Amino acid sequence: MSRPLLWRGRLACGGNPSYPVHIVVIPKEHVPSLTDLGNSDEDLLHEVVAVVREVAAYVEREYGSCSVATNLGLYQGSKHMHWHVTYRGESETEIRGMYGFSG
Repeated sequence: MSRPLLWRGRLACGGNPSYPVHIVVIPKEHVPSLTDLGNSDEDLLHEVVAVVREVAAYVEREYGSCSVATNLGLYQGSKHMHWHVTYRGESETEIRGMYGFSG
């Protein structure tokens, strides 16, 4: 399956087919993680977060909810900072049930 990739300045946004909507935001420049910016600067981090916010707002507006995540340490399979913006496809009832709310 082909995954579209969009470059925007110093960042890339691409798809991942593991959820109905799964967009990954990645800086072109190597940044080890959120807590270790390596040789990068905070300006790049701010640029990444701004794009993540924009993508998340779009997904939330279109689908009613979304999840935003980045992994650290042993959870970080790829040792390059990247952010996942996903809509997993659950119904409102399923989402509320995950958090202990009924109806």
